[in-house]
Amino acid sequence: MQEYDFDIIVVGSGCSGAVAAYVAASAGKSVLVIERGAFAGAKNMTGGRIYSHALKEVFPDFENEAPLGRKITHERISLMTADANTTLEYSGASLAQEGRNSYSVLHAPFNRWLAEQAEAAGAEYIYGIAVEALAKDATEKVIGVTAGGDTITAQVTIIADGANSLLSAQATKAPLPKANEMAVGIKEVLELSPDAIESRFLCSEGEGAAWLFVGDCTKGHTGGGFVYTNNDSLSLGLVVTIADIAESSTPIYQMLEDFKNHPSIAPLVKGAKVVEHSGHMVSEGGYRTVPEYVGDGCLIAGDAAMLCMNLGYMVRGMDLAVASGKMAAEAACEAIDKEDTSKSGLAAYKEKMEASFVMQDLKTFQKWPHFMDGWKRLFKTYPLLAQEVFTSLFTVDGTPAKPLVKRLMPSIRRVGILNLLKDLRGALKAL
Repeated sequence: MQEYDFDIIVVGSGCSGAVAAYVAASAGKSVLVIERGAFAGAKNMTGGRIYSHALKEVFPDFENEAPLGRKITHERISLMTADANTTLEYSGASLAQEGRNSYSVLHAPFNRWLAEQAEAAGAEYIYGIAVEALAKDATEKVIGVTAGGDTITAQVTIIADGANSLLSAQATKAPLPKANEMAVGIKEVLELSPDAIESRFLCSEGEGAAWLFVGDCTKGHTGGGFVYTNNDSLSLGLVVTIADIAESSTPIYQMLEDFKNHPSIAPLVKGAKVVEHSGHMVSEGGYRTVPEYVGDGCLIAGDAAMLCMNLGYMVRGMDLAVASGKMAAEAACEAIDKEDTSKSGLAAYKEKMEASFVMQDLKTFQKWPHFMDGWKRLFKTYPLLAQEVFTSLFTVDGTPAKPLVKRLMPSIRRVGILNLLKDLRGALKAL
């Protein structure tokens, strides 16, 4: 019987990798985590929000221990033009209920905390080394990794190295995503006092807001903007599909500067100091781009498995990553105990995933990313329509006012009533 250096190797210490390491180490398995960053979270980026339900399954007391930001109690969605912003806001007690709540987070401290939990459970860590390739035996079964010129073996390798994963293609021959299925994310963290955050975002002490934008923030291209309130900073950024960036005459860093200087954003960030700037690849394709995530001797979790949902009004990824990391570790431990780490021996991971909210939610909304990619009116026409409609509603200039329908119909006719109905029907079917 072949001897291995470790029971499990985890590649990457983001949410999925660190949770997988913690769960496996807690089950008594020998675990090695290889993280290419200088520390956990060094290479990670998030808009900044985690839904608590999945994390609570792993760490029941995480709210008293983890470095969280603000509890999100205000949801805002905006249609933005160059000089106007139409915003829908919702706040309610249900957003703060346990099991349904969410928090803003910064990846660097949060991922360090996750890594500390994994190390305390017994996982070993190597930082600052990139995994170059998967090690395979004569039958093409994954038996570990090659990193830093050395081959390290394990009974199961869990690939959790992020959205731009080259290892997932080596593991299960997953096809590379298309340009319209991946996006570039760019973010700044802007330091701001808690008092300023609470007054500017109209939040109570310790509470915060999640604010999503479409329209001029990405110059009418497929994507959007975001602002999340942390304890003493703001996470502000943009996400634009690679296909649209390639066609745009405005580079994404200029889009970000214009977004910060927009009349509706500038007052929010006035006097704030930039303390972090980062960029990252983001998966946008949803369920239809999820690769085969079970292989001979290996499993794929988190962003490496393209587990991300952008529904326009909500962006989810961290809860999917946490849950997939937990299930990957459980399946790996079960397979090791049964002495069968083949693809069929690891099939429990797929069974767990398919039965969970992870794949069921992705499947429910599988049409949305592709509908949104072709819905150009959402990013150009409808923000302008909203501006015209509300300008006509709220403008008083001394001229005799026309009936409401006569004021609104010219703008609606420019878009086309049939187009409006078609888009509404398509959106409802996709969601």
